[in-house]
Amino acid sequence: MSTTTDSADHLRHAHGAVAARAAYRDAGREARQRAKRSKHAHYEPREGRDPLGIIERQNADRLQDLVPLRMARMAESPFAFFRGTAALQAADLADSLDSGFFVVACGDAHISNFGVFAAPDRSLVFDLNDFDEASLAPWEWDLKRLATSVVIGGQSNGFADAVVHEATVRAVATYRRSIRRMTDLSPVERFYLRDLGNPAGGRHASSRVAMRRVVKDAAKRTSERVASKIMDRDAAGAPFIREQPPTLTHVSTEIEIRLGGIVDDYLRTAAPDVAMLMSQYTATDVVRRVVGVGSVGTRCFIVVFAGSHGDVIILQVKEAGRSVLDEFGGLRDHPDRPSGTRIDELAGGSRVVTLQRILQSTSDLFLGHVTVEGRGYYVRQFRDLNASFDVAELDQPAFFDYVEACATKLARAHSQSPRAGFIAGYVGRSKRFDEAIAQWSLAYAAQSRADYEAFRAAIEAGRFPVAESAR
Repeated sequence: MSTTTDSADHLRHAHGAVAARAAYRDAGREARQRAKRSKHAHYEPREGRDPLGIIERQNADRLQDLVPLRMARMAESPFAFFRGTAALQAADLADSLDSGFFVVACGDAHISNFGVFAAPDRSLVFDLNDFDEASLAPWEWDLKRLATSVVIGGQSNGFADAVVHEATVRAVATYRRSIRRMTDLSPVERFYLRDLGNPAGGRHASSRVAMRRVVKDAAKRTSERVASKIMDRDAAGAPFIREQPPTLTHVSTEIEIRLGGIVDDYLRTAAPDVAMLMSQYTATDVVRRVVGVGSVGTRCFIVVFAGSHGDVIILQVKEAGRSVLDEFGGLRDHPDRPSGTRIDELAGGSRVVTLQRILQSTSDLFLGHVTVEGRGYYVRQFRDLNASFDVAELDQPAFFDYVEACATKLARAHSQSPRAGFIAGYVGRSKRFDEAIAQWSLAYAAQSRADYEAFRAAIEAGRFPVAESAR
């Protein structure tokens, strides 16, 4: 039975939570003294930086027959190169100014890593969709990667310098205003936010046209559609995938033999209702799949499961190594990194799955993870109404709407971290911070362009093998 003293203790605890909310913002404002917002504008490459060496270091642990394809895809454009060099930017961010506050970070929040996908109720949502590099990190790292991608994306679209600058400032300002607005909400209100920042609500007609195009594309990305396009059935009626080298190739007999055990391991990490559902399906085929730009060469497979009604479920099993934020950004040794957190105990697929669930407004019900021969993998549905915006096709008004939507979603993701009010207090209400991050991003975009040219020169010199076609 509760006593009067117990009730008073409870009320004091509740009051303490309210006071703490104000204290977080006060701490953010105080942090401006040691990390002035205007100083974020300064980018200076560290002495001895070795971008090509970082690319080689990453290549060393990739499937070697796919490295030439990775190099070819990265060589296609400055934006493709930037997408493939999250590790390079993490290494450069290690020397950049930050306010000393860590969040659960995406790690690769560039504008092509947002898109639409199906929520569990089958409605379409817009949100971050890549968490391979997720970890604990200074919140500025995600924001600077987002802003730099706005610069490079805008430049790739041929927009004038003034337009690129404005788009970048708008993206940062949207993040600043959104994080302040979201931290005015209760944690549970932030937790349930979903549609905030959806490009469908863009101010311009071309944004709505782009959104309709993406929704139409998403409607085609289903297991049934995949089955009709890339699969056949054997004499017994079991579905299998037609090979399309090098992007789709069948695995060794050894992996096929081990598949049953791998599936069982996955089901132990999946939600109970999903495990019950999957018990009614049988794995009939597995192929190696080539994915993305930066991920080319990592180990990725798709597994076909056949049901009793002639239907199929297709899951993707993708390798999850160390986050580049930790491996190349050196965050394990950062003096402000929180210690003793449960996140520090996560590795491989469990890291990706756990942090994806924190950062997304809603996540794939089929998420799970496995470890095979010491390598971690995460599992998700393959092509479940997911589609991305083609940034290259966006005109100037739609581009502005899109990058602002991305910035809003990034703010929502960061607002899930405890004490996120610190960020709101730090960024404040003035545009000083917006301009500083934009200036840094313009400078870093120039650095990335120089690295791209050095990369192309290294290809010409024979330092990197390149496939004839990136396909």
